[in-house]
Amino acid sequence: MKNLRVHHVSVLLAAIFSTAVVAAAEPDYAKAALEMMKADFKSKGPATMERMVQQDEAQAQCSANPQGLKPKQAKKLEQAQLAAVKYPADAQYMGDWKNGEKIAQNGRGMQSSDAVGSVNGGNCYACHQMSKAEISFGNIGPSLYQYGKLRGSSPEIVKYTWGKLYNAQAYNACSKMPRFGHNGVLTEEQLKDVMALLLDVESPVNK
Repeated sequence: MKNLRVHHVSVLLAAIFSTAVVAAAEPDYAKAALEMMKADFKSKGPATMERMVQQDEAQAQCSANPQGLKPKQAKKLEQAQLAAVKYPADAQYMGDWKNGEKIAQNGRGMQSSDAVGSVNGGNCYACHQMSKAEISFGNIGPSLYQYGKLRGSSPEIVKYTWGKLYNAQAYNACSKMPRFGHNGVLTEEQLKDVMALLLDVESPVNK
């Protein structure tokens, strides 16, 4: 019986050691992929390597936790991102919804083929339904059709909508939505136009 127990222990230790060796030998694919991108991709025009080489705190945390952050981590990150949201200096949130629709339809910007300083689009339809007139849209994000009609335009809704457009990670720690204002993708004027697209009663979003 004693020899049998010793045999079982030996088998168990061998299995543990074998697993440890395999785990240690398994390559770090995430690190290898990052190194490959650093080696192969070069900055050109407005498409730079800056955010890949030097991530900010929010990017770094979300990249390190692909399965999602723990609740306390997520809350702390969201609070920090919300504190960094810049609201309109003139306290005017609404622009022209017609311009907002053009921004929502425009998917160009920040590509290597674009001129430095060129105007970016929001490409909103790539992820959201927004109006009945546009039948080609993505579904990565929720439908925004009748956004203002359903939610109203109270000061709280207006401020929340601005914050969500400016930096979605202020409300959802590792949101896939671009941080349009935080990262300078859209200007303040463009953000106002998209606000109008979402909230103006005359906008096709709310028809």
